[in-house]
Amino acid sequence: MRKILANFKAAVILLGALSCALFAFALWQFPVFEGGESYELYLGDSSSAQILSSQNPALDKLLHAGAKGESVRYSGDLYAEIKARFHAELLFTEEAADVTNYYLYAPALGDGLLLAGERVNLHIAVGHGQTAAGTPIIFGGF
Repeated sequence: MRKILANFKAAVILLGALSCALFAFALWQFPVFEGGESYELYLGDSSSAQILSSQNPALDKLLHAGAKGESVRYSGDLYAEIKARFHAELLFTEEAADVTNYYLYAPALGDGLLLAGERVNLHIAVGHGQTAAGTPIIFGGF
């Protein structure tokens, strides 16, 4: 009886540890950005990689745990709000076709990639009445 109780206790502890690990994994996979009109996950390391449009980014990111990046689109100019939310440092900007591209580094978003000699992990594009935000950068068109 004592051995059965010890085995049951060990199983409960193991199950609890596994539950905690799964919860931590799910939190790690939670989408970086909130809200928005459209959400995309990048399933590769370059702009030629597969882009998955998502209506449920939390579930899709969990199912595609190898996603290398993500982006979201919002109405209006939300550059200042996004920059402040991530405590990001502006590294440089580019302008093209009436769109301003801001390249930033946010400590909470990980390593990012080297772009123009800078470590970038947050890209915000503003123009034509909308904002796109992506990490490490926005793939595809704006």
